[in-house]
Amino acid sequence: MLVVMNKIQPSQLVEEQRNAARLFKQLHGQIQRTLSCGTPTSNDVEEAMEKVLALDKAFPLPLLGAMLDKFPETVEPAVWWPQHRQRQERHSGRTDGNGWSVELEEEMREVVGVLKRKDTEDYLRLGKIALKVNKILAISGPLLTGLAACGTAFVGSSHGPWAATLGVVAGAMASVVNTMEHGGQVGMVFEMYRGNAGFFRLMEESIESNLNERDVGRRENGELFE
Repeated sequence: MLVVMNKIQPSQLVEEQRNAARLFKQLHGQIQRTLSCGTPTSNDVEEAMEKVLALDKAFPLPLLGAMLDKFPETVEPAVWWPQHRQRQERHSGRTDGNGWSVELEEEMREVVGVLKRKDTEDYLRLGKIALKVNKILAISGPLLTGLAACGTAFVGSSHGPWAATLGVVAGAMASVVNTMEHGGQVGMVFEMYRGNAGFFRLMEESIESNLNERDVGRRENGELFE
């Protein structure tokens, strides 16, 4: 039972589904606003479908054939949005308009640099630490519990004193380890760091997608975007 619990990581599972519910609710609100503004176009429908599929891929239903790897080899930001379409750079004589200016572009580039160098990297670094701690605790808990069970099984034998000592010490350590892992919600902390890194990655891609579009008339409004 303990091995199954450590494999599933209930606290991390709860954090995943909490984020999924929040993002699906946000997407539902966006679709409702699109419908209230008038008749949606085929592009609106395609964009909504891409977002739904991206969310399904990022947060699959747990225990139903597919589940996110709770102990990945590498820590990557959570990605719940469709890939931004690469915008071809168009050379235009317009350097401002639609709420954009040269100064705003420079500020946005500085923001992207800070996000890449500091925010995203910090959360990924913390996520790696949380993942490493969680792996150690997930392995140590069942191992110590097994040693405690083996020790109690040999209490009545010729190795009784040593077996009793092993059972008591291993059992106490197993209790501490399991309490730290599940009581401390280490899996949830890892998922929180991964989700925060994904949020900053989304900001990076959104800013870069607008900056790569040289025709300011085709960008999002600069003042609203800022």
